[in-house]
Amino acid sequence: MDNISKTETTKPKSTESVSFLKKEIHLFGSPFSNKIKEDFYTELSVLLKAGINLKDGLELIQNAFKKKFHKEKIQKLSEGIISGSSLSEILKTEKEFSDYEYYSIKIGEETGTLPKVTEQLGVFFGKKNEQRRQLMSALTYPIIILSTAVIVVVFMLQFVVPMFQDIFRQQNVELPGITKFIISVSEFTKTYGLIILISCLGLFLSRSLFNKKEFYKKTKDKLTLKIPILGKFIKILYLSQFTQAVSLLTSSKVPVVHSIQLVKQMIDFYPLKKALIEVEKSIINGKSLSESLKSHTLFDDKMIALVKVAEETNQNEFIFERLNMQYTSQVEQRSKLLSTLLEPFIIMIVGILVGVILVAMYLPMFRLSSVLG
Repeated sequence: MDNISKTETTKPKSTESVSFLKKEIHLFGSPFSNKIKEDFYTELSVLLKAGINLKDGLELIQNAFKKKFHKEKIQKLSEGIISGSSLSEILKTEKEFSDYEYYSIKIGEETGTLPKVTEQLGVFFGKKNEQRRQLMSALTYPIIILSTAVIVVVFMLQFVVPMFQDIFRQQNVELPGITKFIISVSEFTKTYGLIILISCLGLFLSRSLFNKKEFYKKTKDKLTLKIPILGKFIKILYLSQFTQAVSLLTSSKVPVVHSIQLVKQMIDFYPLKKALIEVEKSIINGKSLSESLKSHTLFDDKMIALVKVAEETNQNEFIFERLNMQYTSQVEQRSKLLSTLLEPFIIMIVGILVGVILVAMYLPMFRLSSVLG
């Protein structure tokens, strides 16, 4: 426990300042991404199980990679092994690898189960990649529709509404309230539209700077949970990763407190991280894991009940594995549901917006025709 605390204070902050989008379901990738880690640990496990020593296994994996950065990174690991360091010690010095990986590999080295641990790490990152693909698959089409809708509405406000506005001005028509509102929105868009667009692009591009701010991460993750439908999906996504990580660690006979500490460092989602910090304190103060989880609304009743059963029957590994399977299944179902619900919802919103604009523009035209008639 003392060694863990010291390690947390000396660990570079760069591993803890990675945003939700980049670290858990990252859109832009990284030099040594979760997909690369999945391939690395899976191939290393296969080679170790085949009886090939660690040094030769790393050299074979190095030859399999195509990109220069990946080859250099694996070569650095291989050179460290040759110089007499353990794999876990080398991973600890590399910023691309987390504390979670370091402790998992260290446990595998100390217990002689390195092939099994690397296999589990490969499965862990494989599931994270699959969940990321499911999330992107669920959101890609709705985002395209929403983007198209925004372009259509902006086009109407920028070009269509001003045309009608000129006609109304020439004919000196008295405008209803809804028309005046749409015209004011159109004028605002023409005046400040470019500034708003540049500001949004600037905020998006400077996202990495905000991700280092605790208040930004805290606010962003809390607001994410409150988004209808999507918030529930994100919650289940992280609970799936949490149960999978605990299942992996308990199978390696890692104590509960140690497991909570490692998962807390691995999953960078503020509500879950905050809850795990308090759970860790409760366990140290003598409470059971189920009692500690019960005081946080992030963990549902099903998980708490099954964890209590696991504690009474000493089957933590089996229970957390079953929980992970259930949450993974829910992630798959909700990703399909999310895609199914968002598409018609966005289309309905677009239809309402376009309809309001058209009605606002044609009401004065009807009034004008009745006056002329």
